[in-house]
Amino acid sequence: MQDNFTPLYCLLSESQLAEKVQIARQMLKSCNLCPRNCGVDRTSGEKGFCRTLDRLILSSWGPHFGEERPLVGRFGSGTVFFTNCNLGCIFCQNWRISHGGEGSEVSMEKLSDIMLELQDMGCHNINLVTPTHQVPMILEALLVARQRGLKLPMVYNCGGYESVDVIKLLDGVVDIYMPDFKYSDPKMAKKYSKAEDYPQAAKTALREMHRQVGDLVMDETGVARHGLLVRHLVLPADIAGTKEIIRFIAEEISKDTYINIMDQYYPCYKAFEHPPLDRRITSEEYAEAIEMARKAGLRRIDGITV
Repeated sequence: MQDNFTPLYCLLSESQLAEKVQIARQMLKSCNLCPRNCGVDRTSGEKGFCRTLDRLILSSWGPHFGEERPLVGRFGSGTVFFTNCNLGCIFCQNWRISHGGEGSEVSMEKLSDIMLELQDMGCHNINLVTPTHQVPMILEALLVARQRGLKLPMVYNCGGYESVDVIKLLDGVVDIYMPDFKYSDPKMAKKYSKAEDYPQAAKTALREMHRQVGDLVMDETGVARHGLLVRHLVLPADIAGTKEIIRFIAEEISKDTYINIMDQYYPCYKAFEHPPLDRRITSEEYAEAIEMARKAGLRRIDGITV
């Protein structure tokens, strides 16, 4: 990265970032951090859908070389995997973490240590994986890490089921938003992820993310500095409703949106009990999705020359 690059959170004053921490912490008392609006007091031992209190729970962390090329660069993306999730996907490939609760509780100071450790290892960014339900604690750790010299771009790597109020709170904090866009059909979202309002929540969140950071911008080495990167996993028998997702991104976000149309679906967790999720996608299904994107005018498809 260029020496003159400054992450957005470093442009905030300490008091501005501290205020965001306070606002987010307050949201835990009647939790509305995601569209489920469980309303539980997570500071008093109550748990909602995500089964998480007011303390950080991590599964693992370290340089990751399997992410999109603009994140990985030469030295890897500094990923931090958070335990639990606000979605209930029956085909989740990380189900032991998201549904099984695999992970350990850590302090805010420990997470700040991890962020700085990843920076010292040469990682190009701090990649927060499934952060939605732990935003208040992440912000608190970020405040400490910034005071100690953190200066890497912050990546918000989420499932797309986001509260627009929380995304607005993250304005000026997150450099790179990387949401999934899983479904365009509420019935499919309800059946397979227990989130009937997912399509509308994702669309609203993506609009706000793009308003904040715009299209993905990379430095001269091809490493992402800021912007929006969207992931879409093609599902068997068009369960995801790919055509509408692509239309929305092309027409209502930007034709220059950097999108990764993914072909790596494979049956996991409870997928075998729910045909057609019990099979991988065909080469024809994937080719059709790519052709849809091309016809819609999307110009930045990960790994594809348009």
